[in-house]
Amino acid sequence: METTRQAKIARLLQKELSEIFRQQTAKTQGVLVSVSAVRVSPDLSIARVYLSIFPSDKAEVLIESINKSAREIRYELAQKVRYQLRKTPELSFFIDDSLDYIANIDSLLK
Repeated sequence: METTRQAKIARLLQKELSEIFRQQTAKTQGVLVSVSAVRVSPDLSIARVYLSIFPSDKAEVLIESINKSAREIRYELAQKVRYQLRKTPELSFFIDDSLDYIANIDSLLK
């Protein structure tokens, strides 16, 4: 069960991370990265970030690159939320493949 504080911090992190990824993906044409969900641990030390990447064939390579640069992303996030959060959680990024799953179900139903 997610507490109210966890939900508020998750929404804050999702908003700020989506802005960070929007700025970074503006430099790379043809790839769209959006933050679909953020789950924060009960002690607020770890955040699991689920990314939706389009086109999905580049998702594996891009998620590896993002995980390698997680420290830089965390630092940039900490600069943005330094007045709201005392400590920025550790970030781990995962692929949100729910859109691919929905497309697969849709094609099966046709």
